[in-house]
Amino acid sequence: MDRHLPVAIRTMPLRPSRVSALSRLFCAVLIGILLVPARMSADEREAPTPGPNDRQITLAVKSYLEREHFLRKPIDDEIASRWFDTFFAALDPLKIYFLQSDVDSFAEKKTSLDDLVRRGDVSFAYEVYDRFLERIDERIPIVEELLKAKLDFNQKESIVIDRDIAVWAKTQDEVRDKWRRRIKYDLLVQKMEKVGPEEARKKLLRRYTSFAKRMHQMNADELLETYLSSLTSSLDPHTSFMSPGTLENFEITMRLQLDGIGASLKGEDGFTTVAEIVPGGAADKDSRLKRKDRIVGVGQGREGELVDVVDMNLNDVVKLIRGKRGTVVRLKVIPVGQTVPTVYDIVRAKIELQDSAARGEIIEEGVKPDGSPWRVGVINLPSFYMDMAAARQGRADYKSSTRDCRKLLEGFREQGVDCVVLDLRSNGGGSLPESISLTGLFIDTGPVVQIKDADQRVQQYDDLEPGVVWDGPLVVLVNKFSASASEIVAGAIQDYRRGLVIGDSATHGKGTVQSLLDLGRQLFQRLPNAPSLGALKITMQQFYRPGGLSTQMEGVKSDVELPSITDHLPVGEADLDHAIPFDRVDAAEFTTTDNVTDPMLKVLRERSAERVAGDEEFLELATDIARYEERKNEKTISLLESDFVKEWNEGKAAEKEEEKKQEENAGPRRPVVTRDFYFDEAMRVTADYLAILSGAMPFIAKSGGD
Repeated sequence: MDRHLPVAIRTMPLRPSRVSALSRLFCAVLIGILLVPARMSADEREAPTPGPNDRQITLAVKSYLEREHFLRKPIDDEIASRWFDTFFAALDPLKIYFLQSDVDSFAEKKTSLDDLVRRGDVSFAYEVYDRFLERIDERIPIVEELLKAKLDFNQKESIVIDRDIAVWAKTQDEVRDKWRRRIKYDLLVQKMEKVGPEEARKKLLRRYTSFAKRMHQMNADELLETYLSSLTSSLDPHTSFMSPGTLENFEITMRLQLDGIGASLKGEDGFTTVAEIVPGGAADKDSRLKRKDRIVGVGQGREGELVDVVDMNLNDVVKLIRGKRGTVVRLKVIPVGQTVPTVYDIVRAKIELQDSAARGEIIEEGVKPDGSPWRVGVINLPSFYMDMAAARQGRADYKSSTRDCRKLLEGFREQGVDCVVLDLRSNGGGSLPESISLTGLFIDTGPVVQIKDADQRVQQYDDLEPGVVWDGPLVVLVNKFSASASEIVAGAIQDYRRGLVIGDSATHGKGTVQSLLDLGRQLFQRLPNAPSLGALKITMQQFYRPGGLSTQMEGVKSDVELPSITDHLPVGEADLDHAIPFDRVDAAEFTTTDNVTDPMLKVLRERSAERVAGDEEFLELATDIARYEERKNEKTISLLESDFVKEWNEGKAAEKEEEKKQEENAGPRRPVVTRDFYFDEAMRVTADYLAILSGAMPFIAKSGGD
């Protein structure tokens, strides 16, 4: 999502109850992990100046990009041009702040950015940023004026929602017209959400003034991260620069623990709002802090001064709330539905981020030949995680997705399950070594992934541990948001014919490997305590399945495809700018099983298609998909109130239903298994698969391998 977007223009709801996977991508993350740049008022602002390490960091990033990136592409005029466009899009994605004349004046340096970076000169970022702040400050009076004005909602006009065709205003009249349409859109949305006219105006004024204040609070680290990540993403979409704060948060997500109160926070119209309470965390045990409460002040200890955090950078709020376990943090809170604040003192504690850890559940499905139900052990794995710091220290108990899955599988085996379902839907990846070791839980020794580097050398990575933890029937669930490490596992399972892959037509298509280069450690290797300079997450390799195909762009195709609206959304690797192309290498040597055969797949597909064709909810989904296909190329939204209301109401009820479902399924309290129509059909396919393997469908002839 756009980190600088003040308030995203939403496309009209197209039965989003069917887009649960897409929604899960944008869920709030645990306190201290959500990153949103922020700023203060223009009168208080000093002229932004580069940080003391900016030059050194910039030179290091440029050097590593040219020497270590998979493409080995020099930072030249072509990359500089991409960099320029990406930086402006990062700051002003909807093209509502800058003027065309601003962009034109800076365009004189467009092909000079490569020359500047060779000197470690980041002054261009500060020049653009300073102009951006000027334009933001100029827009606030316009917003105030328009919110007071009487707007005509019976006028037939529209607002552009396609960023590719949006243009910057050339004149002040065009600026005002852009904002008039935007305010009309915002007011129509508020009206549809049953917010009164006066309250809506106050809410929108606070939204835009708060955004302006937050933008004025951006510090040198955050601006450098935005600027250098605009450079890195000009090479490929997965290379990025992490500031020291972002690096710290990344490491927290990988080790799945931190010290704090155990709450997920988000910025909302200038307030820090509680999005979720982590079960078992300090706030949960205290029981006073609730979802949707607004935190307006933070104090340290039982007597520390309460610092006002309204309009404060979310990162800074997080830093105030985080702290050593056993210490007290005081929160000044406006409880949901109230107007008078109260103060809670909460003792910080260790938080295990279990919402990202593997969890399991045993369900029953179908009927065995003896009349009893099949027992299916489901593992919900949201990411491939590993506590890298603890692993480097040689600690025996470091956190690991493979270790957690091993325990679940051993428990399933003891409880006599008939099949294991590994749910990798919306698993965006994580640790590459974890994907290899986790695959080894299901296959004996052999190649799991092949990796090609910038020198075109191909190296094979094997599971080296003899034996398997689970040798029974296996099903892998995937969707278009299953990426990277998820695709390594699904691709290997499919190539070995070890298990059945069910889901969307194909996975995300991210077949590149990123390495994390800690710049402080890289530049000061001899120092025991290297300075924190952030890190470069850089694409250095491309991975390939045991059979030789890359998953890049094309993903892993499901053995049995289930209809899904996500297949029609532009959210795959192929939809990203500057994605590295697909290719292949020679197949590795490995032995396939006869757990999945072509005749078997033919019957499974036919039986599933027959059920789907007569299923009421899948038929409804087909209507949603058709409606989406009709609308996905729309570039504008009507601001004629009658049209707006009609389009809104077509999907609003379903959207509310989906929002409620996502609140239940995306947070720390999400269920391991959600028995919706999509999952239920996947389980019916699983039951058919088990019937075939058991011989209950004897007309399926087994045939070994390929």
